Amino acid sequence: MLINDALHRLLLDNLTTATLLLNGELRLEYMNPAAEMLLAVSGQRSHGQFISELFTESAEALSALRQAVEQAHPFNKREAILTSVSGQTLTVDYAVTPLFNRGETLLLLEVHPRDRLLRITKEEAQLSKQETTKLLVRGLAHEIKNPLGGIRGAAQLLARELPEESLKDYTNVIIEEADRLRNLVDRMLGSNKLPSLSPTNVHEVLERVGSLVEAESQGGITLVRDYDPSIPDLLIDREQMIQAVLNIVRNAMQAISAQKHDLGLGRITLRTRTLRQFTIGHIRHRLVVKIEIIDNGPGIPPELQETIFYPMVSGRADGTGLGLAITQNIISQHQGLIECESHPGHTLFSIFLPLEQGVTSP
Repeated sequence: MLINDALHRLLLDNLTTATLLLNGELRLEYMNPAAEMLLAVSGQRSHGQFISELFTESAEALSALRQAVEQAHPFNKREAILTSVSGQTLTVDYAVTPLFNRGETLLLLEVHPRDRLLRITKEEAQLSKQETTKLLVRGLAHEIKNPLGGIRGAAQLLARELPEESLKDYTNVIIEEADRLRNLVDRMLGSNKLPSLSPTNVHEVLERVGSLVEAESQGGITLVRDYDPSIPDLLIDREQMIQAVLNIVRNAMQAISAQKHDLGLGRITLRTRTLRQFTIGHIRHRLVVKIEIIDNGPGIPPELQETIFYPMVSGRADGTGLGLAITQNIISQHQGLIECESHPGHTLFSIFLPLEQGVTSP
C-alpha cells in the first residue's frame, strides 16, 4: 500500500472530495470513501483494477491520462461525463496531478461531482418555491373561504323567506357554487392528513395505477412495465402513493389522447430502479428507489416546465392544475423528490423515495 503514513491516510479518508491514486499503468492504488460513494464501488475490492473498470469516459480521456504519466503534465477537465460500473452517468470536474514516488510516476485524481450539486441547488429552489406557494395558497384560501361561508349562509336564510318555491332555484345555484368553490380551495390546500405508513411493494402501487389506466383507455394506450423485482418494500402510504402516480399517468394519457388520432400509437412506460448514495435535500441516502413515468406524448410546453408543480397551472383548457401540485405534496411528505424533463415525443417524471425515512408535516 502506497498510502502508508497514518496521518496522511486519516486526512485522505476524511476528505469530502473524491480522491483516487493510480499507478503508472493506470491501475488503482487507493481511493478514499468519498470516491467509493461517488462511483458506488469498494476501494478494497477495486484495488489493482484498471481505470476503465471503475468508470469510463472516452478514448481521448484515457490517452490524456497516459500522456500525463509519460510527460508528468497536470491538467484539469470540466464537465466530464463519466459512466460508472453500475451504469449511472455522472457529470464531474476533475484534476489530474502527477506525483513521483521511488522512481515511479503516480496520478492523483481529484473528482468534484457537478450533477449532484446542480441537482441540490435546483431542488432547494424548488422546495423554496413550494413553501412560498403553500403560504400564498393558505392565505388566499382563508380570504376566500370566509366570505364564501357568509354568502352560503345568507343564501340559505334568503331561501327560507322566499314566497315562491320556484325562486329557491336561484338560491340553490348560489349555495352549490359556493360549495364548489370551497371544494376547489380545499383541493388547492391539499390533504392535512399525515401519511399512514406501512411496508408496501412499490410494484403493487404501479400495478394498481396500470389497471386503472388500462380500464380508462380501453386498451387504446400501450402500457410498458420495466420493473426491478429486487426492490424491497417501501415504508409509504399506499393510497396516497397511488394517487400521486395516478395523477401523473392520467396527465400523460390525456396528453396522448389529445394529440394522437390513433390511440394505439400512445405509449406509457412505468420503470423502477434503485440508486445508491443519492442526495435528497441535505440528506444523502444509502439507497433510493427511483420510479419513472415516461410517455411519448406532445411534451410539456417550455414556458410551463418551471411552474408545472404550482397549483392552478395546467397545459389543458379544461385542466384544474391541481394534480401535479397534489403529487408533489404527497412525495414531499414522504421525504422524496419529484423531477420532470420534457420535449416533444418524450416526457419523463422521476420520483425518488428513500428506503428508510420518517415523515414531514404537510
